[in-house]
Amino acid sequence: MTSRRPESFDGLGYRGREDPPYGGFAARSFNNSSGTDLQHWVTTPPDIPGSRNLHYGERTPQFETAPSAVPGSEDAQSAAGSSEQLNRFAGFGIGLASLFTENVLAHPCIVFRRQCQVNYHAQNYHLSPFTAVSVMYNFTKAQGPKALWKGMGSTFVVQGVTLGTEGLISECTPLPRELSHKWNPKQVIGHLVLKGLSYVVAMPFYSASLIETVQSEIIRDNPGILDCVKEGVGRVMGMGIPHSKRLLPLWSLVFPTVLHGVLHYVVSSAVQKLVLCLLRRKTPPGQPADRPDGAQSVLDAYFPELIASFAASLCADVLLFPLETVLHRLHIQGTRTIIDNTDLGFEVLPINTQYESMRDCVNVIHREEGPLGFYKGFGSIVVQYTLHAAVLQITKMIYSTLLQNA
Repeated sequence: MTSRRPESFDGLGYRGREDPPYGGFAARSFNNSSGTDLQHWVTTPPDIPGSRNLHYGERTPQFETAPSAVPGSEDAQSAAGSSEQLNRFAGFGIGLASLFTENVLAHPCIVFRRQCQVNYHAQNYHLSPFTAVSVMYNFTKAQGPKALWKGMGSTFVVQGVTLGTEGLISECTPLPRELSHKWNPKQVIGHLVLKGLSYVVAMPFYSASLIETVQSEIIRDNPGILDCVKEGVGRVMGMGIPHSKRLLPLWSLVFPTVLHGVLHYVVSSAVQKLVLCLLRRKTPPGQPADRPDGAQSVLDAYFPELIASFAASLCADVLLFPLETVLHRLHIQGTRTIIDNTDLGFEVLPINTQYESMRDCVNVIHREEGPLGFYKGFGSIVVQYTLHAAVLQITKMIYSTLLQNA
């Protein structure tokens, strides 16, 4: 490592330095320069990196500073650091609010939607959000708040199994877990195959989670979080609670489960990319950084992703709602499940369907319940995404106010 000390430096003595003048004698000049020009250089000890001849309160600069440096730059740096921390906190809070809305606040709507989908007895289809909210209130009044929050732990278990299986398969096989910007058809097919395999592995646990969410709170016990895993393994091994002869084998559920999962992923990914592209086209990348309003810059950085994710989930759920109805009826058949009466909210009903396949289920629903039978409980989706949009808007207003006042 090359030393940064000058060659004339010899410890405490420094031959390139002149002693300070005494008694009014002028300082010595060099290169025909006036003594006034070099007065400061001669009388002030030089700032040599590594030496100890610094005045109190001074520090050795690591880089050359411009002559026009504004004093108090340390305060500016500290202010910038605090602003950066506030921006990170804002991004974390906004993402947490969206995650809470998708997985916790929306769970009552998911429970009611699934109960309506599997209830072939229902005369009220709840296509409107107003009737859905009314019956949901009756459930809560008759059975308590737990009536609409059942099975939430099992949904997290299913998500964990799906993500874990996807990561494990991607590590053991050449199937890509994510697609790069320069993708090709072979990578897309391999990625979709990976998604399909993860849905197949999680399928028995999805069936157990579906039973927990639609089972009436009046007759069900208090299941643990890991009961979903136990029921899923029992479904695969043919053990556990005895089911009726109408129970469909798992191999007959593979195609509708994979079809719904892959289509939901494809639709949501395509819509998310499209919406994000449109939002970024309206707001160029360099525009938020040039704005004096830091709050608007932070919101422009985080909210396009959330809006795109919101639109993607909404479009996928709406477009695939009929297929989801068929899937849930096939999964719940023969499990001896007792559900709540979605017409009134005060009684219970058994599930006694006798579908033989996915095609038979579609034909029976269309013949006996009409085309709108595939959309039973659609009003709960309206309630769910209305709440989600409201939470995002409120979060945006709160953080905009906090960042403007910071």
